[in-house]
Amino acid sequence: MIHETAQIHPTAVVEDGALIGANVKIGPFCYVENNVEIGDGTELLSHVVVKGPTKIGQDNRIFQFASIGEACQDLKYKGEATQLVIGDRNTIRESVTMHRGTVQDQGITQVGSDNLFMINAHVAHDCNVGDRCIFANNATLAGHVTVGNYAIVGGMCAIHQFCHIGEHVMLGGGSIVVQDIPPYVTAQGNHCAPFGINVEGLKRRGFEKSEIHAIRRAYKLLYRSGLKLDEAKTEIAKEAESSPAVQAFLDFLMQSVRGIIR
Repeated sequence: MIHETAQIHPTAVVEDGALIGANVKIGPFCYVENNVEIGDGTELLSHVVVKGPTKIGQDNRIFQFASIGEACQDLKYKGEATQLVIGDRNTIRESVTMHRGTVQDQGITQVGSDNLFMINAHVAHDCNVGDRCIFANNATLAGHVTVGNYAIVGGMCAIHQFCHIGEHVMLGGGSIVVQDIPPYVTAQGNHCAPFGINVEGLKRRGFEKSEIHAIRRAYKLLYRSGLKLDEAKTEIAKEAESSPAVQAFLDFLMQSVRGIIR
């Protein structure tokens, strides 16, 4: 069903069965498959391919040559009806690729809202991306990666499958990530190493000085104290008693499966 206010260019192909919301704009030479839902106000500029099952929320802008909802590149994938779900107000620039999930995981690739994906960024199968993240040019997520809210992934970064990137992480360009990165940390390199906390980012997002100081103390306990990981967790737990931000830091450490960058 196509809403009466949608604007579809004569050269675009929208298959029967696609759900196109109010005030959607679909530009020249776009292709939208039948099992796709596009929310109100979303715009496909030109030459965008959307396959499904895929659900795209409201007020997104998707630029030319983006490939959204394509079958994943996992050799185990046998054509199952997995899906991609994208939130609202994302900017998805040229040649970005986002793939559907696999039945070996939860069957869904999830992208939140208010994110910026710059040219050639890639979100692989079964990834879970939060809100207000920035992915610079050629940033690449392998399968099953989780990225927390407000994370910034620099250009040419590659993140290994099953890694978790915490909230408010700042990841420098060209980094190779093979283990988890705790919240608030600034990291860079091959292999990626920690270089302090993302102070400027935390200030911009309204963190109080006292919270930033508490996060810095937790970071020093983990990375500068010489303590073993279990010993550092014990000391960080004491800081977490009076700091919700540090509690989030500790929770991440406790839940990490791949281990954290050290």
